[in-house]
Amino acid sequence: MQHLIIFARHPELGRVKTRLAADIGAEAALAIYRQLLAHTRAVVAPLAVHKTVWLAETAHAPEQAADWPGYEQLPQPPGDLGQKMQMAFDHDLARGATKVVIIGTDCPGLTTEHLTEAFAALDTHDVVLGPAADGGYYLLGLKQLHAELFRNKPWSTATVRTETEADAARLHLHLHRLPELTDIDTGADLRAWQLASGQTLG
Repeated sequence: MQHLIIFARHPELGRVKTRLAADIGAEAALAIYRQLLAHTRAVVAPLAVHKTVWLAETAHAPEQAADWPGYEQLPQPPGDLGQKMQMAFDHDLARGATKVVIIGTDCPGLTTEHLTEAFAALDTHDVVLGPAADGGYYLLGLKQLHAELFRNKPWSTATVRTETEADAARLHLHLHRLPELTDIDTGADLRAWQLASGQTLG
């Protein structure tokens, strides 16, 4: 039982990519987020795994998102990002998953091959981490819950990845790192990714 968790938001004007919107405007940020959602759906589609989208709830969002037809959809629980992720992992592991991988929808460089590598690495490793260029991570894979990986982290800062790796080392967990990729959170992220990749969004 291999499970993929996707953390996403409903594509609503003014409610997505707010840091990016501060640089390029809300409408442009929404257009980019829609492209990121489409990219994420495209790269996960070939995977023969159970897929669940955990959606951040807002006052105006529908209960079921039309952007994810055919996917299991659940509302994100309350709490900080670590608490949300821990509960999502716990949910899937409790119902029999033997490998669980979580991703967001901010990474235009993510490929099906990265995801395939992540699931395969869990055959021989305890933790898989996809490092992001901003010091966070775009992917985390586990085969059992290690709550320490989700606690006492300064989420959305440049030290999340190193602190998570330090926790894994303290717990004597065998870690596999995927290639470093860029998450698109700010205008600077967008420009850096476009320069490096030669591609555009928006």
